[in-house]
Amino acid sequence: KGYVRLVLAGLATNGINVSSVPAGIGGHKSNQMLERLQRDVLNKNPDWMTLSCGVNDVWHGTNGIPLEQYKTNITAIVERCQAAGVKVMVLTATVITEDLKNENNQKLAAYNDFLRALAKKKKCPLADLNQMFQQVLKANQKPGRVLTADGVHMNPEGDKLMAKGILKAFGLKDAQLKKAEEAWLALPAK
Repeated sequence: KGYVRLVLAGLATNGINVSSVPAGIGGHKSNQMLERLQRDVLNKNPDWMTLSCGVNDVWHGTNGIPLEQYKTNITAIVERCQAAGVKVMVLTATVITEDLKNENNQKLAAYNDFLRALAKKKKCPLADLNQMFQQVLKANQKPGRVLTADGVHMNPEGDKLMAKGILKAFGLKDAQLKKAEEAWLALPAK
């Protein structure tokens, strides 16, 4: 579903066959992800985990997770995965509405700065989705839903951009990305 099926198809069309072990739960924040890490990720012995977390931590306002606690939670997730032999790809959080100047996106910037620094420190591949989203949204300069259906959840174009960022972080080159994009055209509608 969404960007995950695009990533799987993009890898497969380039001769890299993988399977996905979905562990994401809509609306969850870093504290909940940490609580269920053993059961939902580590017990399944994956080779890789893509870590996408931050939007809900910020977007949920007073029910969100303050930056310092977020840093503690995310660091623990990465360290526990690495200790278990799981490679971690860090994804920066996308956007909270397509208005890049809104308060939530301004607050999200510090969370993403932390993710970039953590990925570097822990030697994790980084898919800087936030940067990619900002580039597209700044270039478009039109109101509406360019990459999201509701300002947070992806539309098909947002899914494609996320998948492209993840595939790049996995090391796919331009010719391989083009091949992936061609494969996406053959996928049935979700």
